[in-house]
Amino acid sequence: MPDYAALKQALIARAREEGFDAVRIADADAAPEAGPRLNDWLAAGHHASMDWMAQNVDRRASPQGLWPEVRSVIMLAMNYGPADDPMALLERRSDGIISAYARNRDYHDIIKGKLKQVAGFLAVNAGAEVKVFVDTAPVMEKPLAQAAGLGWQGKHSVIVSRDHGGWLLLGVIFTTAHLPPDKPERDHCGSCTRCLDICPTNAFPAPYQLDARRCIAYLTIEHKGPIPRSLRPAIGNRVFGCDDCLAVCPWNKFASTAREAKLIARTDNIAPPLAELASLTDAEFRLRFAGSPVKRTGRERFIRNVLIAIGNSRDMKLAENARTLLNDEAATIRGSAVWALSQLLAAESLLALAQQHLPCETDAEVIAEWQLALAEGQAT
Repeated sequence: MPDYAALKQALIARAREEGFDAVRIADADAAPEAGPRLNDWLAAGHHASMDWMAQNVDRRASPQGLWPEVRSVIMLAMNYGPADDPMALLERRSDGIISAYARNRDYHDIIKGKLKQVAGFLAVNAGAEVKVFVDTAPVMEKPLAQAAGLGWQGKHSVIVSRDHGGWLLLGVIFTTAHLPPDKPERDHCGSCTRCLDICPTNAFPAPYQLDARRCIAYLTIEHKGPIPRSLRPAIGNRVFGCDDCLAVCPWNKFASTAREAKLIARTDNIAPPLAELASLTDAEFRLRFAGSPVKRTGRERFIRNVLIAIGNSRDMKLAENARTLLNDEAATIRGSAVWALSQLLAAESLLALAQQHLPCETDAEVIAEWQLALAEGQAT
């Protein structure tokens, strides 16, 4: 029988060698409230179009539902704290903000490889079975992270750590070994509501509740098709994700900037010019964001986001970039270009473009964008 207490310490040391900043352990049944909370969230429709969240609910609700033999859950976290202040980038209206985690190589690839190394160490030394997960399986990472003592779910629903703030990427190892568990972390948010108050789209109907239908991260990454018109102005110049609720957390004062050795950041992906992004062809988009989380969203959704940012930019020079995209093959991009131009051009100029492009348009949603844009122009 292995000395599990000694093995735990050796496991933590091995994880730190791989670049993980925090390692905590929970019993597999340590988060019984996760399942009921998930059901309530789904029943409210707060998962929006993420239907995969509603699939395999029984397997997602608890680790044993996914793997009956699991006895311990090892939660690991890697800090990705940015060197800049994401909130300051909002003032650079002609540049597009990419969420801090997505400026790096895809964390799924980075963390999964490191998790396999740690899990392999455990399997060899404990004679136990292991499974690794990085945000790609029905695992409730955040409730398990709190149960393991790694941090607590803040009022914005994201894990916050007293040692690392809110800039944490999570990885999970399930094992049949029964390792000594850590104490769960309690909530340290107190009366603070900064993360709720800062949300541009009011995506939090109540503390600890996130409605993805209004979340900029969801709208710019997961949501397909046109972004609801009422929410477009609040998106500002965010072209992939949103860091506002993370950036204002006072616990970030304990977080350090992520080490380059762990997460390889591209400085040209911090806030690239919107004009540069709008001109990307599909091949150029794939090359520019190769190995990045941005690539998985695809050019169509990304350029849609860029056009929303152009419409919010107040930069008349960007109108030409939007005008060029009126001829794009993707209807979502054409419709977003119409909206962007309606925010930048005078009514007469917009009407002239409509007379040129509207008679040739066949997509109903793009036609509706033109009609609404022209009606709003006449109203003003």
